[in-house]
Amino acid sequence: MRILHTSDWHLGQHFMGKSRQAEHQALIDWLLVQVEAHAVDAVLIAGDIFDTGAPPSYARELYNHLVVQLHRAGVALLLLGGNHDSVATLGESRALLAFLSATVVAEVQPPADQLVLLPKRGKPAEPGCIVCAVPFIRARDVLQSQAGQSAQDKQQSMQAAIQAHYQAVYAAGKTRQAELQQALGRTLPLIATGHLTTVGASSNESVREIYVGSLDAFPTAAFPAADYIALGHIHKPQKVGGLDHIRYCGSPIPLGFDEARQTKEMLLVDLDANGLAGITALVVPRFQAMVSLSGNLITLATAIQDVATQGTAEQPVWLEVTVAEDDYLSDLPARISEMTQGLPVEVLRVRRQRASTAATLAGQPLETLDELSPAEVFARRLAQEDLEPAVQDALGQRFRAVLASLTEDAS
Repeated sequence: MRILHTSDWHLGQHFMGKSRQAEHQALIDWLLVQVEAHAVDAVLIAGDIFDTGAPPSYARELYNHLVVQLHRAGVALLLLGGNHDSVATLGESRALLAFLSATVVAEVQPPADQLVLLPKRGKPAEPGCIVCAVPFIRARDVLQSQAGQSAQDKQQSMQAAIQAHYQAVYAAGKTRQAELQQALGRTLPLIATGHLTTVGASSNESVREIYVGSLDAFPTAAFPAADYIALGHIHKPQKVGGLDHIRYCGSPIPLGFDEARQTKEMLLVDLDANGLAGITALVVPRFQAMVSLSGNLITLATAIQDVATQGTAEQPVWLEVTVAEDDYLSDLPARISEMTQGLPVEVLRVRRQRASTAATLAGQPLETLDELSPAEVFARRLAQEDLEPAVQDALGQRFRAVLASLTEDAS
């Protein structure tokens, strides 16, 4: 059984005034070629299929196109809800997509209902593996709040509730595995999914921090003993806790300039009766050149000329420029514009580098609130106050809890 593990597509992302439609269309075309070339049995997208709860029509068209093309190829598709996804949006077409070899798990369900049998390619009646299909878990899905709990108590309760849910789904999966072993005469591998932050995972600024209740990271040891655990939410591909069988595949395209230098991947996961047989990383090509440059005006002029060789008139390079040393100049945008005149590049953001946090806050007139997450705004404002570290930590925890509750209510 061969599964293609991917996540965090963020269909419909509106990036600094730019649509990612062309990139996502190219990504789907590339994926379909890989599915054929590598004889993939099933594709698993571990959350954040869409960028918002109300994606634009073209994003839904891309989504439907992927479903239809994989169905024509005889390849099953498993779609998990993420923190960016709307349960209602994913759920509205769930019954229809079931006829097109696609299974949608938008929200937490009773353990037995979260088991998905992924079939062999072109053989819908022949199961290849059992999936404990766990999507993004919201606090209200697994826990009832209690008055008088401290922040630490809430974190421990939330961690225990998520762990208990995983164990319950896994136990149901083991029961199903034993039943199918008797019926089929062979052992099906058992895998699990998740869309969350784990302890020690390396994140980046384009990942929206999610706090389930007050829980900011889930311990690796709390996952069940599945043969493979396919995770989403962190955009950088990586093993979790140094374990080969617990993986973030990362996002397939850079979703921010901080990801521009990352190698983007999807993971080919091979499974057999003994469990995990192997993992192969498929490097995703770059469909849109994105470069972040930093330096003074002299070095930037040369760097921009070099980067321009990656672009064309039809598809210019997207640039983020951070100006150092000369950042005190008031006419930086005009100077940068002059440097790029006639070149196949497009500057999406100009930043000024400051030596201190206070100067940074005062010296970035081109950085708008649209470019910052609520957590970043709060952190920058908090940095201006002369507070003890313990007080800052307490305020940060309280803010994250309030933000999480508002996010859950909006979903």
